Amino acid sequence: MTKPHVAVLYGGWSAEREVSLASGTACADALESRGYRVTRVDVGRDIALKLAELKPDVALNVTHGRPGEDGTLAGILEVMQIPYSHSGVMASALCMDKAMAKKVMAAAGVPVPGGFIVPRREAAREHLLPRPYVIKPNTDGSSLGVFIVTKDHEHPPQELHSTEWTLGESVLVEPFIAGKELTCAVMGDRALGVIEITFAGTFYDYEAKYAPGGSKHLIPAPLKPNIYSEVQRLSLAAHQALGCKGVSRADFRYDDTPGGTGQLVCLEVNTQPGMTGTSLVPDMAAHEGVSFAELVEWMVLDASLDR
Repeated sequence: MTKPHVAVLYGGWSAEREVSLASGTACADALESRGYRVTRVDVGRDIALKLAELKPDVALNVTHGRPGEDGTLAGILEVMQIPYSHSGVMASALCMDKAMAKKVMAAAGVPVPGGFIVPRREAAREHLLPRPYVIKPNTDGSSLGVFIVTKDHEHPPQELHSTEWTLGESVLVEPFIAGKELTCAVMGDRALGVIEITFAGTFYDYEAKYAPGGSKHLIPAPLKPNIYSEVQRLSLAAHQALGCKGVSRADFRYDDTPGGTGQLVCLEVNTQPGMTGTSLVPDMAAHEGVSFAELVEWMVLDASLDR
């Protein structure tokens, strides 16, 4: 049986372009190792024209940020009737808006941190929550533009005033949740293993995520069995409530600090999780006995329309 021609869509023009290029290259290499005909497509404004020329059987969407993660690219693929991986238009757009996604998750019984959306310059004028608190872009990922505002910060981050700021005019202001950084992926209709992420810096920033040795992935996460299974349950509940398809990854904070609240909250769900050499989802799949190449092939076989 002839394997389908796969267009691996990567790159794009978001702030996460470099990570996407690494993810796409790894996925394309894996598919070629399994005998697929692969065309690597760096997503530009002419993506519809490129796809019309290529006529692939399947599109593996490995873009991060816009336009691949906000539903725009999924919409193009729907119109062109090219089956594709990961989440569809609605779920992609919803998860890209962290504040809206939090409302949907809360309604489904998934605990989320408090907080609110404000214009970025308003967040730069005065402290809007008791310190420590977090300021982050509402519609970007990879921990870009995230600030942990502590007691040591007399003023909010003034970078939010900058004319060079490119991460959206609205920011999300949330209470800081102390404790462990946890994450869990969903593959189809099952939650994979839970990872605890440890890192040297103040928080799990871009450098910690993607620099070799920037962080450690502890899998299975050293948690009490009831907490471990609860992270898995909530990851699947969030995936389903948001309408995600294929592979997604939910990020959590768990306050297990001495005298802490014991609070477990879901920060966000990623519909296009990273697939680089330091990424989390491949580690979770490997823990379940699924190799990287098998994981990527599964995403291709799972591709469809009307997602």
